[in-house]
Amino acid sequence: QAQLVESGGGLVQAGGSLRLSCTTSGITFSSYAMGWFRQAPGKEREFVSAISWTGGSTYYADSVKGRFTISRFNAQDTVYLQMNSLKPEDTAVYYCAAGLSGWGPERRIEGNYDYWGQGTQVTVSS
Repeated sequence: QAQLVESGGGLVQAGGSLRLSCTTSGITFSSYAMGWFRQAPGKEREFVSAISWTGGSTYYADSVKGRFTISRFNAQDTVYLQMNSLKPEDTAVYYCAAGLSGWGPERRIEGNYDYWGQGTQVTVSS
């Protein structure tokens, strides 16, 4: 069974930083593009970032460019999201996702992922 587990969320003041981790099992990790999405209360789930199979290519939502960095460490089957200069509007549950079908702009679409984690809460106070 595929399993994705997020960690690293918490409460931080505006301007602070957090690093989220997503560890995986039950999949050939290096065969999957990985993505991060987030969902705020009452809002639709939205794309945050994605990274290709070996980390050579990335996508970012405009709202996080220059502040967030996605990376992966295939030897540990783990993907990270480094979040800097956090804003209150970054408050959301953050989800990790794994997608096998390919790499390209389609990675911005949540329906193009195969497996999802349970989410981790990020709260940014002003």
